[in-house]
Amino acid sequence: MSNEPVSPNSVSFKAETRQLLNILIHSLYSEREVFLRELISNASDSLTRINFEMLTNREVLDPETELGIWITVDEEAHTLSIRDTGIGMTAEELAENLGTIAHSGAKAFLEAAQHDNKVSNDIIGQFGVGFYSAFMVADWIRVTSRSYRPDAQAASWYSTGSDTFTVEPAEKSERGTLVTIKLKEDADEFTKEYRIDSIVKKHSDYVPYPIYFGPENKQINRQTAIWRQAPHQVEKEAYTDFYKQFSLESEAPLLKLHLNIDAPVQLYALLYVPAKQEHGILSLRRQDGIKLYARKVLIQEYSKDLLPEFLRFVQGVVDTEDLPLNVSRETIQSNRVIMQIKKVVTSKLLDLFKNTATDKPDEYAIFWEQFGLFIKEGIATDFEHYDALLPLLRFHSVAHPDKHISLDDYVKEMKAGQDKIYYIVGDDEKSVLSSPHLEILRRHEMDVLLLTDVIDTFMLMRLEKYLDFQLVNAASDELNLPEKEEEKKDEETSPAGEEGLVNRFKQQLGERVTNVRITNRLVESPARLVDQGGSAASEMQRAYRLLNKDFEVPKMILEVNPKHPIIKKLESLSNEDAFATDLIEQIYENCLLQEGLHPNPAQMVSRIQKFMEASLK
Repeated sequence: MSNEPVSPNSVSFKAETRQLLNILIHSLYSEREVFLRELISNASDSLTRINFEMLTNREVLDPETELGIWITVDEEAHTLSIRDTGIGMTAEELAENLGTIAHSGAKAFLEAAQHDNKVSNDIIGQFGVGFYSAFMVADWIRVTSRSYRPDAQAASWYSTGSDTFTVEPAEKSERGTLVTIKLKEDADEFTKEYRIDSIVKKHSDYVPYPIYFGPENKQINRQTAIWRQAPHQVEKEAYTDFYKQFSLESEAPLLKLHLNIDAPVQLYALLYVPAKQEHGILSLRRQDGIKLYARKVLIQEYSKDLLPEFLRFVQGVVDTEDLPLNVSRETIQSNRVIMQIKKVVTSKLLDLFKNTATDKPDEYAIFWEQFGLFIKEGIATDFEHYDALLPLLRFHSVAHPDKHISLDDYVKEMKAGQDKIYYIVGDDEKSVLSSPHLEILRRHEMDVLLLTDVIDTFMLMRLEKYLDFQLVNAASDELNLPEKEEEKKDEETSPAGEEGLVNRFKQQLGERVTNVRITNRLVESPARLVDQGGSAASEMQRAYRLLNKDFEVPKMILEVNPKHPIIKKLESLSNEDAFATDLIEQIYENCLLQEGLHPNPAQMVSRIQKFMEASLK
């Protein structure tokens, strides 16, 4: 990059940037103070960058200067200035960073702004256009900066928020950036000490660098890394305030975990479970990951190496004394310290969830509603933590359709002699509760877990057993249940002609089923479909259906209930009766529909209309 002086020149903003400035200058904002938060955030980022640069490079300008942020106001001149001793910028970098669409996120901001004439005051930070927010209160802005490179020359960027900006050489001997704002007449509040102090306390109290204000250079931010304090020294309100400032979420977190650990690795951590799975519109979170610090120096903004994938909903900070400051981002993942931190933090989080489930079941119920899918994902994908995750699982069941129960709860309520845990898979709870597969289990007064989340299908590929109890699908053709007296009675009173009934269905359905047989396992339903022995389990079939667009309906066994009125009526109809043919087709397709396997339910409409017409006659 050239360090030659840059002559004064006027450069046009990109079209989108002009649009953005127009919105910021003329739109109404409930709290214009957001501009100060954004400028302080930019200064803090600049300080972090120089801090990181000096880990490996001592050839920088002013290496001994204090890393800090200074705010000054001039009531008479009606100006506000923010100075930092950060990494600084050259003339080319000023033009690139402050004048081009590529670095501003303006396009995304404009798309969001089009939905509301009064843009939320915090949506600015969401799209990284924070610097431009200063034009809400500015007649003009001048940015004077000198890069950390010893031979770089200082430069100045200036704009009134119109169509152009200028970049020119400047006089500045020390490293860093000075932003000077000529305030609008109606922005007089931002020259008042009490106002500046309150804004910093509200938005920037935990910025990791000192913020000084006024001619006496009084530090006005707390700066203390809350995660490095002893947990007993931190008030509950402080935890919540830090979380809201850290994340810009409006709701308090659901759970928090504060760790100060010396062995096997020295670390400080403050982790939060948000109130909801979805991020709020004001959230600062750009992606999954934890902030990773090494001795208070930010190493990674979104580290994905500190927690397993299924815990990606957790937010927070991890700070360690044991990670080298000069560790490269490429080698973090394989670093032994990182692996130790991951093991410790994951274990502590799972303990937190387990203890919450035991001691505060109402809170855990809220947690499960929001994040239960992630725990199920862990069962399906994470071999290392499988055993620790099992007690965290919760399910609705036939006996508890409105309450989540654990596997332990299910086992405690098992009937005498029951040696299996039964479940049923489906697309929604209302439909599975009416499934014919439940009829025999209801007759035996056995509870059945309702598995209706998409992830359940994949979880069941690993969740085959709990304690000494096998998990068995209620749709299995062999439940091996003891016969009850009423079932034996059914066998004794089975009507003649069952073989003819079976053959009738076989001839009609052909290769669409592998077999047709009489069953005494149904009470209220005329028929059901079950998996044939040796075929893929129904959860596997469902997984294939979810993963493949061209899903072929599996061939299954059709079990017929000879005691059902519909089947009895069918027996009285001749084989040549078209109504009988339609009836068999409808019985079969009803079973497909109940299993969630019907490829085109709409095709049944005309046949159902025929039945309606016949019933009216």
